[in-house]
Amino acid sequence: MTSIADSSVIIQTSSHSVPSTPSWFGEVVLIIEHLQKQGILTKLSERMRFRRRRFGHYEVIDFLAVLFGYAISGECTLEAFYERLQPFAVPFMALFERDRLPARSTLSRFLMALTEAPVEALRCLFLDDLLSRPLSKEGQTGGLVDREGAAWMVFDIDGTREAARQRALPQTEALPPVFRRLDEICAPGYTGRKRGEIVRTRTVISQAHTSQWLGSFGNRGNGLYRVELRQALWAIGRYLAAHQLSQEHALLRFDGQYGTGAVLADLAGFSFVIRGKDYTVLDHPLVQARLHLPPDQLQHRPESLLVRSLYDCPDVPVGPEGVHCRVVVATHPAGKKKSRVGVTREGIVYELFFTRLPQQGFTASDVVEVYLHRGAFESAPGL
Repeated sequence: MTSIADSSVIIQTSSHSVPSTPSWFGEVVLIIEHLQKQGILTKLSERMRFRRRRFGHYEVIDFLAVLFGYAISGECTLEAFYERLQPFAVPFMALFERDRLPARSTLSRFLMALTEAPVEALRCLFLDDLLSRPLSKEGQTGGLVDREGAAWMVFDIDGTREAARQRALPQTEALPPVFRRLDEICAPGYTGRKRGEIVRTRTVISQAHTSQWLGSFGNRGNGLYRVELRQALWAIGRYLAAHQLSQEHALLRFDGQYGTGAVLADLAGFSFVIRGKDYTVLDHPLVQARLHLPPDQLQHRPESLLVRSLYDCPDVPVGPEGVHCRVVVATHPAGKKKSRVGVTREGIVYELFFTRLPQQGFTASDVVEVYLHRGAFESAPGL
């Protein structure tokens, strides 16, 4: 028998476990060192106050350290994150100048007892940091130029939903009342194409040109979108003031959740593009008269065979409040499957787009294209 083994190669084994460093640990080190250099961690320790009995020897920064690491790691679950982190808990916490990693149960109790005040303080701290440090020395913010040469800054306000599934539990007089842990953070709501019985909504504000996030809000069910909208307008107002920009040239984009007259009344002073969901607007005499005339434009996109006929109605009252705005009606023949958006009448699908953009600067096709480019925002990391 001939052996091809190389006598210079020696293989040694040991029963002692030597875990490999997680692939994401280097990224955590870089980001945390940057936050440390910018003074963010110091501000977190000073400005985030949370009073709670039996807090032990942990501070808020201990729990934020875990949440930062979990978010950066990309691990599917908190349990998987802890399993990978446990052998390196000491150097990980040393990045935050702390010496002890909170247990998962301790983190869970902390998050359950957390109130809105420290969360709002954290949100304001991140916004202050974003506004104090521009992306470049020139302070470039990007923009959209209309057909008259006017510059617009686009902001996206969008709610994404995460559905949760629940097992069917027996309910009889002999059994105690059903208790579900998700009831405090989720509620019945619109699930869309996601499978589940309850949902949680997260609303995100983004500057479309630089992909900067100005805020994030989470609530049970469909969320408190009117309250969150006021918070979003406040954050956008701060951004505009910090960059010495006019509110008249800020353009807000929304999905159909906001497409009612009540929301339009909250947007006084801002220009917007919203997919409308108040289809009673189609029955308004001004809209009906316009629909009986030839369309202003035909709109199609290269990735789709769908061709929309666009009808531009410059001044139409919307909702019980009678808020006047420009309405663009898009129509196309109904297919074999029910359309996911719009309303179908007599074999025609009608879509509504509400806007305050001027007709001289934006044609009906421009309005629809500006809205449809929200897709680039929805695919952003973290959504």
